[in-house]
Amino acid sequence: MNILSRLPVRTLHQFKCVSKFWNALISDPYFKMKHFKHAKNDRNSQKFLITQMLWHENKFSSYCCPLSSVQMAEDTEKLARPLSSKPFFRAMCACDGLVVVIVSDIMDDPRPIHLLWNPSIRESIVLPAPESEKVYSTRYGFGYDSISGDYKILRTCSVSTEILALKDGFWRKIDKHPHGVRDSLFSTSSLAFVHGAFHWIGRSDYYSSVCSLVSFSISEEMYGEIPLSKEILLYFVGRAYVGVSVLDGMLCVNSAIGSGGFRAFKLWVLKDYGVEESWSALLTIEDPSIHRLLPKYRFADGELLFYCIYIPSCVRRTLSRKKILPCGGVFRTASGPFVSWLQAGLLYGEAFTESLISPKSLFPQES
Repeated sequence: MNILSRLPVRTLHQFKCVSKFWNALISDPYFKMKHFKHAKNDRNSQKFLITQMLWHENKFSSYCCPLSSVQMAEDTEKLARPLSSKPFFRAMCACDGLVVVIVSDIMDDPRPIHLLWNPSIRESIVLPAPESEKVYSTRYGFGYDSISGDYKILRTCSVSTEILALKDGFWRKIDKHPHGVRDSLFSTSSLAFVHGAFHWIGRSDYYSSVCSLVSFSISEEMYGEIPLSKEILLYFVGRAYVGVSVLDGMLCVNSAIGSGGFRAFKLWVLKDYGVEESWSALLTIEDPSIHRLLPKYRFADGELLFYCIYIPSCVRRTLSRKKILPCGGVFRTASGPFVSWLQAGLLYGEAFTESLISPKSLFPQES
């Protein structure tokens, strides 16, 4: 079993067809968790799910890309996505090989359909509809609660916060939001989940330069605050775009600031969780074309993968005014453009680890 649990998901999926014995063994929950423990430490099991939107064709496609190294990431596999009859499709967050997805007929649908999808085994389920409508600032977080042995999805925006425990099968509103703190989610693609808590940036109001790092415990369902260093607080000034992410299991915060022809992105990492003095500056990128950078993944060689949103060409030109900057978003590394992947259209992406975990096994089935 030790050798078998180290094989790729695709190979194991083929083995299930060999005999009833193989099918029962690979479908066993203990085997699935043993396989996932190996996969978490295997760079070949790290994948990136890309959603591509071609507006002029009203075409939405999904691709799976390997993350074994910067050099090998040119191989992409087009995926048959669930509920393909709904054109709009976007992955919101991922945990343990499972991806929370929203699908709808239009991009700004306030009542999209929510799915839990495992792209590695091509299995999905429809989740219950949240009580509140989705707005532009809505962000999702997905994590495993080791105390209850359950997966939970947190959904928050400027007006409400809800949580879905998969074993319960319904959304609950969270009414204990910190007083005087307004969620600042514009520069965060998904709520950062690490050390049993979700994290995001809060401000006293939208225009305030006073920021805090909000935490929400997945087990106790209580709010808290992670201290930021003085250097970070001094950097978070004015209308800076501030975001939170997780890289190699460590909490990170970032800020993009600029005026005139100057624009800079800075990233800090919290090496010792909860200890203010352990914040360390990881990198700085200066590029006048950058509007926002969203950290997505750290490769084995230390290189970072970002989703980069450029300043629209109709708003800004380069200092020489001879070249119009591209509009939209692309993937890039800290050293420059990442041209190995498709770049056309509007792109979104989430890193995930391949797993055999079945969405259907986690959610209560109707009798």
